[in-house]
Amino acid sequence: MNVVVTTLGCKVNQCESAGMIEAIVRRGHRIVPFHETADIYIINTCTVTAKTDFQSRQLIRRAHRRNPQAAIVVTGCYAQVFPEAAASLPGVALVAGNPEKDELPSIIEKIARGKQETLVSDIRVIISCTGPSAASFHGHTRAFLKVQDGCDAFCSYCIVPLARGRSRSLPAKDVLERAALLAGAGHREIVLTGVHLGVWGADLEPKTDLLALVRKIEQSGFVQRLRLSSIEPREVSDEIIGHLRNSKILCGHFHIPLQSGDDNVLNLMGRDYDTAFFGDLLKKITDALPDAAIGIDVMTGFPGEDDAAFERTLGFVESLPVAYLHVFPYSERPGTAALKLPGRVSGPVKSSRGEKLRSLGQKKRRAFAERFLGKTLKVLVEDSMDRGTGMLKGFSRNYIPVLVGKGDPSLVNREIDVVVIETADGRVIGRVSGEDHDG
Repeated sequence: MNVVVTTLGCKVNQCESAGMIEAIVRRGHRIVPFHETADIYIINTCTVTAKTDFQSRQLIRRAHRRNPQAAIVVTGCYAQVFPEAAASLPGVALVAGNPEKDELPSIIEKIARGKQETLVSDIRVIISCTGPSAASFHGHTRAFLKVQDGCDAFCSYCIVPLARGRSRSLPAKDVLERAALLAGAGHREIVLTGVHLGVWGADLEPKTDLLALVRKIEQSGFVQRLRLSSIEPREVSDEIIGHLRNSKILCGHFHIPLQSGDDNVLNLMGRDYDTAFFGDLLKKITDALPDAAIGIDVMTGFPGEDDAAFERTLGFVESLPVAYLHVFPYSERPGTAALKLPGRVSGPVKSSRGEKLRSLGQKKRRAFAERFLGKTLKVLVEDSMDRGTGMLKGFSRNYIPVLVGKGDPSLVNREIDVVVIETADGRVIGRVSGEDHDG
């Protein structure tokens, strides 16, 4: 069969889609792009905001228009939380929850024409870190490895615990086996990802932690670069910061959700820190690791965020030593505590505040990149070219996008030393240094 797999949402979803694709190909089917006619369309959905719900439904309708005779399979977080709504859309033959993703490659072969099925388990009873995993990410130098799933935090705005269940960790032995496969497939960088990555190991027996996992991967010797995806403020320990200072593989890059720069709003969100803690944490990181990139998430328009609260957020973010921002508008989610909060913020006000934060984020990104003019960065070169310049693209260890080596295929999938000669809009242009590191 010709099968399309389309993914919305987080890196965890992307990891699981890559695993599904690999398993589908092993069973003798062909993966085709969305614009081609397929027998089956698998839509791996997201439900973190109302916008991603809309995008999920839009993709389902587009697939049905593409081939009205095709069977459409809806899986992922939208399917998990809203199975009836997913089933009501045209062409949907199967609605499968997150726990069912492992079985999808075999299930799709049994889809009967004209018959609809819903397979959505109770996510709350799942106690192991399951889900499809890939041995390679074709065409990518970086690979994502899901080591944790679910979340026990229940922030007042967040639907993720309802979609992903309780926090659960992939045992270290399995992590090392999967990392070895990814490294063996030629991936020079592995990104550890999870829904709540920083609590990895807390549910295992015996209990362990994320730094212990990083050390095990480092000791294995087969990974050249290791990167952590998003990690909560309380979980960026002194030990992790100290280890990164001396690590040969762990990249100097943290992505830490802030969400708001107003203490009252943070309290309403159910976050477990205040702005003083967050500011001290970032100072601690930059004192120890001056060249580290720190990215943050900021939400706009949360109930109770009046003009004064937003101005405090804007001022606080401006004071922080961050390299980039991810800005999100608050979105009402069924089953979350924030639905009961007063002080709703209108859509136009959310949009206006978001634009101000995004503008500040662009300023921060440019300023961070400009700090490295004339300096040398270690860059992992990707197998793709920048359309505007014809130069190869890559990322430094501290997550700066870099253009280098116009059309030179010998640089692909190598970590090389690049001297920054120019900066533009938060990315840099560099020349290959006399000495490179092929690892």
